[in-house]
Amino acid sequence: MLASSVLFFILPILLSPLLSSGVQFPFNVSYNIDCGGSTNSVDQFNRTWLSDRFYTGGSAGLVSEPLHFHPLQEKTLRFFPLSSGKKNCYVVDLPNGRYYVRTFTVYDNYDGKSHSPSFDLSVEGTLVFSWRSPWPEDISQHGAYSDLFVYVNDGEADVCFYGIATDSPVIGSLEIVQIDASSYDSATIGTNHMLVNYGRFSCGSDQWGPGFTNDTDFFGRSWQSDEEFRAKNSNIKRLSTSKTIVNTNQLPNYFPMRLYQSAVTVTGNGALEYELQVDAKLDYLLWFHFAEIDASVNAAGKRVFDVVINGNNVTRIDVYKRVGGFAADNWHYVVKNLSDTVLTVKLAPFVGAPILSGLENYALVPADLSTVPDQVMAMRALKESLRVPDRMGWNGDPCAPANWDAWEGVTCHPNKEETALVVSQIDLGSQGLKGFISDQIGHLSNLVSLNLSSNFLEGTLPSRLGQKSLVRLDLSNNQLSGSIPESLASSSLLLVLLNDNLLEGRVPDELFSVGVHGGSIDLSGNKALCGVSPLPSCPLFWDHGSLSTGGKVAIGLACSFILCVLLLVIYICCIRRGNNDYDFGLPQDLMSLAAKRNKYQRQKSLMLLEMESQHAKGFPSTLNLRSESS
Repeated sequence: MLASSVLFFILPILLSPLLSSGVQFPFNVSYNIDCGGSTNSVDQFNRTWLSDRFYTGGSAGLVSEPLHFHPLQEKTLRFFPLSSGKKNCYVVDLPNGRYYVRTFTVYDNYDGKSHSPSFDLSVEGTLVFSWRSPWPEDISQHGAYSDLFVYVNDGEADVCFYGIATDSPVIGSLEIVQIDASSYDSATIGTNHMLVNYGRFSCGSDQWGPGFTNDTDFFGRSWQSDEEFRAKNSNIKRLSTSKTIVNTNQLPNYFPMRLYQSAVTVTGNGALEYELQVDAKLDYLLWFHFAEIDASVNAAGKRVFDVVINGNNVTRIDVYKRVGGFAADNWHYVVKNLSDTVLTVKLAPFVGAPILSGLENYALVPADLSTVPDQVMAMRALKESLRVPDRMGWNGDPCAPANWDAWEGVTCHPNKEETALVVSQIDLGSQGLKGFISDQIGHLSNLVSLNLSSNFLEGTLPSRLGQKSLVRLDLSNNQLSGSIPESLASSSLLLVLLNDNLLEGRVPDELFSVGVHGGSIDLSGNKALCGVSPLPSCPLFWDHGSLSTGGKVAIGLACSFILCVLLLVIYICCIRRGNNDYDFGLPQDLMSLAAKRNKYQRQKSLMLLEMESQHAKGFPSTLNLRSESS
């Protein structure tokens, strides 16, 4: 994508910190990572360098001639052999925002093979740097720095390497610095482009800044000399000053004062010309820096010049008229529709001679599509649960960059809106996996095919397995146990291979429709599956190793019936008891009257018995005598 001879510029083997010079920089997130370093260290500028052992895999190496490199972090390197997988990444947790990312890359025959490697490097899922063997000799021996500006929107920065053929990618150091999100006219350019450095130079001075001198640049930018970019026919005059330059170190770009304290102009009536190597397929952001540091130019109209880009006169500049003397000024322009790999910049005189303090040239690299965040988390969960080996290179974004292969065994495609990438297929059959299937697999809502057959997977089938999109499912020849989830019955499956596992319980009736509708299903060789023919019938009240739905309903109805009967009995008892209290609780007077009546009846009975006895002995009864006398 981007030629390595264009992308990389050599810096001295020094690094400098982001020092405060009386100006408050509002961001404090900064990582300096010593790739291949075994311990943390502090450099001569009091910057702490972190060992990379917690950020990536691969193997540590050492340059073949460490005495040629002064800082410790440039003597070590990290390389990623094929056994680590085709794709390896540094993953650094960060707050969302905009970041300056710089890498130092060196080979120096660390492996004794005299073969500089071919590999690609991506940042946040977008391919930005391409190294191709053989490297230029000076870069191979002394190393090169590359840098860019990128937005981080997912809470972590991913810097990934993709090996070409059997070559092992290498890196010497990695720096990440948070910067102002609105810098470099992001409001116009947008947040979906990376700014990849194709040349950043300071005019009239040697190289300086972090990696060169102890001068401060809050963003961490290093500034080259403009000499190698100038056209050879320019008659150059250098200007410099130690006076204070106003309007420096101000938000959002925080350009340092040192940049504006030197400049170049031309003698005579000539133009100031530069030739910049570019990739004609991309657009470029040119950022010009001016300061009128010639005390003799003390009024507007004394120095006026035209800016001509690729032969097109795009603007006229009068620095003093714009900002006055000894004041920083900058102007930018986007170059589009290039037809050549050389971009020409000419400052042509109109009044007096042109002047330039510095120039930056950034390729506007569109951010590639990345994988839907939920699916990234799901795939990382699967990586852990399946214990995917390092050799498969499951690192970084599962699908991005799109022009690389996705994770081994993974197939991706853009979503319907073409705004992100989604996982459509996972094929990890016969890979010796020994874990389990994470329930996070349910987030792979675009999964069409899943093949985890002939491994050593254990555990149960996730309850969320069975996305609407799923067409092919092969989990055969594992050690999966438990029941088949009902979710599988609601998918669009045409192939279901669950044979030779330890599954048990009722098979959802709808799952058998796969075979009816022309698909294929194999459930043989399991522990105790039951359901429709040809499987054995399931117990009426027992299913999936526990009570079936029917069994639970029956128990519920029985309990309800018993409860109703119990309540009815209690109710009847209460009613009868209430009735007894009303009918048989007699008043005391009634009881006394009944007792007298009973006594009278007993006396009458005794008198009748006595009269009958006297009549039997021949005595007239009193009753008869009274009748005769009357």
